[in-house]
Amino acid sequence: MQEPRTRRLRARVPNACDVCKLRKIKCSGATPCHYCARRQQPQACRYTASRRRPRLVGLDVADMFTSSDDVQPSLPPAAGPERHSTSTPSSRAVPENTPLRQGLDTAVAEEHDETEVPREARLVWDPNGKLIFIGDCAPLSFFQTVRRLVTSLVDPHAFAPETSSYSALETTHSRPSASLATGTKAPPVDLSAVAPAVSAYVEAAAGLVDLFDNARLHTDISAWAAQDAQAGGSTADVESAVNYIVLAIGCQRLDDGTGQAYFDHARDVAFASLSGNLNAANIQALILITLYMLSACQINGAYLFFGMAVRVAYSIGVHRTAVNARFGPQAHRQRDRLWKSLRVVDLFLSTSMGRPPATSDIDCTVGYRDVGTDGTESFDLLNASVQIFLITETIVVEIYSRRKISPRLTEGISRELREWSVRWLQRLKDAVAGSSESQPLGTANGACLVLSSYYYAVILVSRPFLMVELNRRLVERPLHEPNGRRDPSSGKAKLADACIDAAILMVELVQGAIEKGAMVQRAPVIVSWVFASSLVLGLGLLGGFGRIIERHCNASIVALEYFGQVDGHAMQYSLIAKSLLTTALGYLEKQELEERCRRTESSAQLFGLVPRPSQGAPDAGRRALDGSCEASRSERVAAKVNNRKADKDDPGEGQSPHFSFDFDANVFDFGESLSLTPDFPNLDGFDGDLTLGAMNIFPLLENTQGHIDLANYF
Repeated sequence: MQEPRTRRLRARVPNACDVCKLRKIKCSGATPCHYCARRQQPQACRYTASRRRPRLVGLDVADMFTSSDDVQPSLPPAAGPERHSTSTPSSRAVPENTPLRQGLDTAVAEEHDETEVPREARLVWDPNGKLIFIGDCAPLSFFQTVRRLVTSLVDPHAFAPETSSYSALETTHSRPSASLATGTKAPPVDLSAVAPAVSAYVEAAAGLVDLFDNARLHTDISAWAAQDAQAGGSTADVESAVNYIVLAIGCQRLDDGTGQAYFDHARDVAFASLSGNLNAANIQALILITLYMLSACQINGAYLFFGMAVRVAYSIGVHRTAVNARFGPQAHRQRDRLWKSLRVVDLFLSTSMGRPPATSDIDCTVGYRDVGTDGTESFDLLNASVQIFLITETIVVEIYSRRKISPRLTEGISRELREWSVRWLQRLKDAVAGSSESQPLGTANGACLVLSSYYYAVILVSRPFLMVELNRRLVERPLHEPNGRRDPSSGKAKLADACIDAAILMVELVQGAIEKGAMVQRAPVIVSWVFASSLVLGLGLLGGFGRIIERHCNASIVALEYFGQVDGHAMQYSLIAKSLLTTALGYLEKQELEERCRRTESSAQLFGLVPRPSQGAPDAGRRALDGSCEASRSERVAAKVNNRKADKDDPGEGQSPHFSFDFDANVFDFGESLSLTPDFPNLDGFDGDLTLGAMNIFPLLENTQGHIDLANYF
């Protein structure tokens, strides 16, 4: 007799990596999985939390398919077929209607509960009257959401008129650029200014792009400048355009007029070279044009120029490491780092403006990690920057594009952030704290930029929960919770606190770098992130997350004013942060004053703090109480002094003021205790010294020996 075949149970993994999901193949669930390891692309193996279909509560199937006529309504829950419960086994074992069961059900429901992400995208006007698009995750869109929330719920005149329009924030041209023209003579290069300009460029580009060998950059540009001076400035190739833009970015800090002249000439040459043979120098020139325009507060124009750089990169195959390897080891490394720089700048522009990125990793084979023989990742600012921006890209795609977020999805993203933190956080903090003599130029500034991007990623993923919590505190304000606060141990409350903590850490980091002198003033990436942090801190102060946040709000304003000395956007951002801080402080003072008035009103009857209705008008007491609450502190103090002087003069000549000790027992809540006769077994001969209902305020003198016995207090 043939034995029955036993079916082999297929092992299932909780989640598959994104590559296996895309190719619809079985995933091992490891990091990296077997498939990505065989393809020798461990950096492409990333896990994204699976999307869970929202559970429909209280809806019939017939309500979902109203267009079908042959669908019967579903049965009630009690009479229906077997249903899959979402409760865990531990929650099913707990009896119903108990605090533990209710807590488990709340935790399970909160895990799968989806939070709406505010739709913040909008069309805005630029200074030329043209409409431009700003997406959901952009700091400017977040500002308008904050402005609408504050003006509708707190103060309609919260923000100054000069901070209400986008045109002042989007793009400002400090001076008109020269018209595009070919054949113009190149501006002369001062050889003595090459060294400080190159150093300024290296500091400004650290952590954002890595296009050259910084150790040789000064030598190469000095040799080119000397050769160009001998030729009479007749060279007009793309390599000379690259050198001119490097000097232009460096001269933004030294001599802005000279930098503008270098930039205008280099831009013309870079455009003219696009019609010839394209190479890596064309990409470098367009990336540098983007960086210059970002520093010159022309972010929309920088976005347009960068799109051309990406198309040139795709056209010469920079995104494929196998293609880059054909040009030799040195060119291979340069082209790989050129692609990483493209990814960093692209994801910054995409996140700061809320627009889809121009680059993608779908057809990319360039690795973003450099692991040594000992298994540890070597310290590289560009790798750390591109890794954190890739996580930011996941946040934008999974949260702000779907416009829904749940704690389950947040856990998948937070796992990636924790892994990045383990690899880079301490090393980057050490780089920020290190001295300039012990590390390459610009390392501290670049590490500060990467850390700020990490903190901003945390802000992005937790910002929807902060907005929900803030709306709950400002609008709903449950009566049973003081100031609308919920249990701090709940998941959403923790995420809201994480958003504020990340903003505080970013501001402290930037403030420390500024105090050390390691922070450049033209830092468009850090300016955008600090502006978003100042908005988060203002909302945290407004929502009652702690008065200590006021100090960090002031620190963010100081940092924005530091950048605002040369950055028009930063100066506008500082005005916005000041307006939000002033509004939050006024709102908190008003809330505290109202709370004090309520307490004063309930306790005013104890000692006759306000006049009784019989001594004046019926509402005299209430008017006196309201007037005292609305007066300023100095006015209240002066009123008290005047009242004391009036009381001294009021009794009359030779008469002492009469104090009445009659009171209502219900005021002190002693009514029940005073109606009973207490039993004092040890009165003996001291009956005349005790008063019925009095409290002993010297409990240490109750023993019969007459000395103080402290034995019971130790």
